[in-house]
Amino acid sequence: MRRQLAALAALLGALALGSGTASAAGEPHWAEAGTAYTGTLGGGQGLASRADGSLLYRGLASIPLELRLKGWNHIGDPDIARGYVVDAYQGADAATSKMFTVTTPAGRRLEYVHPLNPGEKVNNSFAAVSPDGQWLVAGEWGEQRRLQVFPAPLLNPSTPQAGGELKEAGQISLDRPVRDIQGCDFVTDTRLVCASNDATGTLFPDIRPLLQVDLPGRLDGRPVTGTVKSLFALPQRSVCTGTFEAEGVDYDAGSGTLRTQMIPPGVCAVSTTVYSYRQVTD
Repeated sequence: MRRQLAALAALLGALALGSGTASAAGEPHWAEAGTAYTGTLGGGQGLASRADGSLLYRGLASIPLELRLKGWNHIGDPDIARGYVVDAYQGADAATSKMFTVTTPAGRRLEYVHPLNPGEKVNNSFAAVSPDGQWLVAGEWGEQRRLQVFPAPLLNPSTPQAGGELKEAGQISLDRPVRDIQGCDFVTDTRLVCASNDATGTLFPDIRPLLQVDLPGRLDGRPVTGTVKSLFALPQRSVCTGTFEAEGVDYDAGSGTLRTQMIPPGVCAVSTTVYSYRQVTD
């Protein structure tokens, strides 16, 4: 009987490791720590933590009229670096560029337009600034094997200091494909977490997974390859039934809190759920 139990335990352990979602004993992992809510219209596209611990939300209602009139009709998951707010914008399907804005601590907004490279999708789902403030990671929709890397507008001295054109630097090639990334944020200099809205279960066993991307070193503008694994399925809990949508993700380095967003289905979609996590070691 003991041998059978030992064999069963070994089999279950192997299956868990094969799923790519389990943590080894004693290895830190994310544990759910709380739930909050925000209005979807004004905060359902993304969030970012300020230095004082408060949260900045972005939603369709966050797009300034001036930018809407210029054709920028979608805002993605934002980031905040050294008090500067970086937003990701995209236009219509036929657009030939995407845009990032930087809002300074004094409230001045600067626009940085990136003309699309050959084969680049118009989508601009998120902005994630590296911890050193020098590099901006962004991503496209659909199935991808890369994340884009730009010099961080305004923060990187190689960029125009009053707004202007933003050229792509290197890329993060991914060792396996990902799909429908809605937001990413840096946890360390060499690790990002990304929220995926992929509900197919064909790339990872988790439905709408939180992904981890590990880099071989700090970004420096040169091409690198990132290693991807699924951490866990993002929560899909609601009194309403239907299709959920994963949205933004944020890591607050000051408090060590990770937050993710999920828009529930049906009439419940007016309010976006924000889940909080803390790293723990069993």
